[in-house]
Amino acid sequence: MPKDTFIYENESMQKFIEQIEDTPIIAAIKDDKGLETCLTTDVNVVFVLYGDVCSIGSIVKRLHDAGRTAMVHIDLIGGLSSKDAAVDFIKNYTAADGIITTKSSLIAHAKDIGLHTVLRYFVLDSMALVNIEKGSRRGVVQPDFIEFLPGVVLPSVIKKINSISRVPIIAGGMITTREEVMNALNNGAMAISTTNEKVWRM
Repeated sequence: MPKDTFIYENESMQKFIEQIEDTPIIAAIKDDKGLETCLTTDVNVVFVLYGDVCSIGSIVKRLHDAGRTAMVHIDLIGGLSSKDAAVDFIKNYTAADGIITTKSSLIAHAKDIGLHTVLRYFVLDSMALVNIEKGSRRGVVQPDFIEFLPGVVLPSVIKKINSISRVPIIAGGMITTREEVMNALNNGAMAISTTNEKVWRM
């Protein structure tokens, strides 16, 4: 989907989109070692895939102090439930820029309180594509991005996801080579996310 078909909701969202366009490799971090390493790279946006209610605030602060945008995978944070109160916690007690989740029910509230949103899908079979298409229907609250995993699916699948999504797409997971990065970007993904530290430096 051409980027000029996306409607930027506000200045903050436009800045977020531009950050990803400028540096389309997103560092996904799963431990403190990954946190320290990503701060030595040029990545602008970081997906935080670890932590708990006691540590997530300090993780986000480290990223913000280094000028990075911090997106927290709320489903993976220990001590949080899949309810709106958990989204409020991320907003009010960590100052994260947004959330990542597999729970579409959390998207509307996150957007209402000014968080960026990434809705994650696992593309394991054709039903996943059906679910993405259902989620893209008019009247359904849209995330800012959808992320599909694994990101190394066939080009035809990436193109299909891009064609049915009403928002930009991110390819995530199992991407380890420049060829895989370019496959995703050339076939419609706006960015890729990966825990592979070598890819962060490409």
